[in-house]
This record gives sequence, C-alpha cells and structure tokens, in this order.
Amino acid sequence: MARRQALTGPVTDFDIRLLRVFKAVAECGGFSAAESELGISRSAISLHMGDLERRLGLRLCRRGRGGFALTEEGREVLEAAETLLAGLEAFRNEVNALHETLRGELDIGITDTLVSLPEMRITHALAALKARGPEVRLKMHMDPPGEIARAVLDGRLQLGVVPDVDLPASLERRPLYEELSRLYCSAEHPLFAAEPTTPRGDLAAWDAVVPTYPLPTPGRDQHARLRGTATASDREGAAFLILTGAYLGFLPDHQAAPWVDAGRLRALWPGDCHFLTPFVVIVRRDRRPNRVLEAFLEALESQKTAISRG
Repeated sequence: MARRQALTGPVTDFDIRLLRVFKAVAECGGFSAAESELGISRSAISLHMGDLERRLGLRLCRRGRGGFALTEEGREVLEAAETLLAGLEAFRNEVNALHETLRGELDIGITDTLVSLPEMRITHALAALKARGPEVRLKMHMDPPGEIARAVLDGRLQLGVVPDVDLPASLERRPLYEELSRLYCSAEHPLFAAEPTTPRGDLAAWDAVVPTYPLPTPGRDQHARLRGTATASDREGAAFLILTGAYLGFLPDHQAAPWVDAGRLRALWPGDCHFLTPFVVIVRRDRRPNRVLEAFLEALESQKTAISRG
C-alpha cells in the first residue's frame, strides 16, 4: 500500500478556506445542514471536502445511511483547525486595534441556565458591546464548565462564564454573580404537602439527583446529605429528574422560579437546605491585546458598578 503524503508546503489561503468549510460542516453535522451556513451548494461543499482530504491525505468524515460522522483523524484535524483559525482571528483582532472602529469576533462560552438570572449583566453587556461596535460578530457557546475553561486556555474561546470551582491558576477570574440554590421537590413528591415547620428528618431516606459537574464546598456538603440515586451533568438535567416527582434535588432559585410560580415545585427547608455558587468571568492571564474583548469586559464592569449603585 502506498504511503499517504503528509501536508507539504506552506498553508495557503485556499487551505484556510477549505478548513473553514470543514469546520462549518462538522459544526452543522453534515453537508446539507452546512449549505445555509456557508452560502454554497451541497455539491460545492462536497468538492471542497474532497480537495481538503486529498490535500491532507486523510479521510475526515463518513457519510451514508448511518448519517454523517467524523473519523478519528477528522476530529483531530478539526481541533487543529479550530486552533489555527482562532490564531488567525487573534491576528485580525490585533490589526483591528490599529483602527478606531470596533471590529472582529467575540467567542463566549457560558454554562447552562444563566439566562434566567434577574441581574442580566451578561445580556446588558452584550447589548452595550453591539451598540458600540455594530460590526462585531458574537458567537455564543453553551458548554459544561470544564470544557469552557479548556477552550479559553487553548484559545478557542476568548472568554467564559463559569462557577468559580477548581479553575486553573493560569486563568484570570473576575467575580460576576452569586447564585443561590435550594433543595426542591415537585408537586408529585410526598414531601410537597408537608408543613413548612415539619422537621427535616433524614434526607437520606429519599431518592435524590446529584450533579456530576463541580460544586463549591458548601454545595458538596449539602449534597453529601442526600441519597444520590440519579445523576445529572447539568442543572437542566437535574430539573427534568426533580419534576418527575421521584427525586429531590438542588436547583438555582432563578431557574426554579417559573415552576414554583406555577405550583409545580417547592423549596424544602429553605433556611437550612441551600448554598451559594460564585460565578466568574474567565480569560487567559497571558492573553494578547484584543479591543473587542476588552470592550466587553469594560461593559460588564459597568454593569456591576451600576447595579451596586442601584
């Protein structure tokens, strides 16, 4: 069997265009789904993908009755392409710093459910950034906290909003929110009808959902009192399980509020069964100058100042 040729020669503008097509196809989950994203036909996408595979000497994806899937090599090329394109974007942002007009991209990673926080600092800061730089392109990613931290460190994201739990020292942290979580049960659970003054009793007597994501120390202490017979990778998953009526579980108050108002959830022993989770904005300590990122951080700081004065 002939040995496949590795990538030779310089990476050209055409190579970068092909990598952008590949990244869009991978993110959209197939050729057809990427048509509207790229603004080109499926046949053109197929030609570009074929050119890229020949250029790299690698099979990047499989298509068939089973659907679209990246090969193992395709996943590795995608990760390398993301790093390369992020570097190009960093270069463009640095050049933009020479101009008065705010241009470029802002890639933000945010953990789940924060949109219902009443302070809305992130939303207001994004609105302020858009008003200041109408040409700025915003890209929002919703991922688990650990993935967001890794993406900020390797340059795939410029900024993240995550719990201040087990974060690497190489990340700069800026306080943003303190989120209150309480123990909830649904209207179908036997404890829902209990009197508010009923002694808490043994929480370990009841099935409960416990998280697989990192928690602050007070949160770990509270969950240690529960009998964890189910797990959830995020707070939305925990809400699904609590609403079955079969499990107790902790939820942020702002997330639970609509179900509480509808009479579907109730906080149990709220004076005792609660904890706070600090949320922070994270950026790389050794980040390069980036006017778009700095403008957003300034807008966030302005929101915090305005709220503290209010």
